[in-house]
Amino acid sequence: MQDYLILQLAGPMQFWGLPTFEGIRPCAPFPTRSGLLGLLGACLGIKRNQSSLLQKLAGGTRFAVRCDDHQGFKPVTLTDFHTVKEAREQHGGLNMHDTIITRRDYLCDASFSVAVWTTSAEREGYTLRQLSEAVIKPVYTPYLGRRSCPLSKPLFRGVQQAADPCAAFDLVTPGSGAVYSEEPLTGKERRLSVRDEPLIHLPRQFGRRNWYVIQGDKTCS
Repeated sequence: MQDYLILQLAGPMQFWGLPTFEGIRPCAPFPTRSGLLGLLGACLGIKRNQSSLLQKLAGGTRFAVRCDDHQGFKPVTLTDFHTVKEAREQHGGLNMHDTIITRRDYLCDASFSVAVWTTSAEREGYTLRQLSEAVIKPVYTPYLGRRSCPLSKPLFRGVQQAADPCAAFDLVTPGSGAVYSEEPLTGKERRLSVRDEPLIHLPRQFGRRNWYVIQGDKTCS
């Protein structure tokens, strides 16, 4: 049995960015690892230039995400338009001095449950207790990917003791929806390769890694 910190990510809009350039800013269909680390980092009060603390957080923290299904209701994508100067529209392009229009996608009315657990010793990473206390009383205001995306419900849902993240999710309503886990849970998952591992010493650069996807109701059975 292991303890899992359960987070609730719900709001009118969410933005979980994928690596891209300024012309088009797509949103992932579920919270990314980099976004979740940023969320916890804000709660802990870690600044962007505190690379040793960011590495400490990333090194020992793992996630599983459930896309909560509220009676079959599905979130929709909203595209917003911004103007940006000195940006690259596409790979290999040069910075443009003209102002360009950018398209940014947001998830509307989405809800996710997130299980957080730690894998390292206390001296090497943050403990689950430290993370829980930070979520309950954050140093910086947590957002759902962008400052324009506030939470509509409390972030902290509790700490559950369970055999694995799926069993922890079974204790949190609603109890259905696809699960994305950073570690394989059943041996029958589909692997999804995503560039969302932040490279701490290379700001705004991301490495490729796998999520393990479990679909359907009673996802861990």
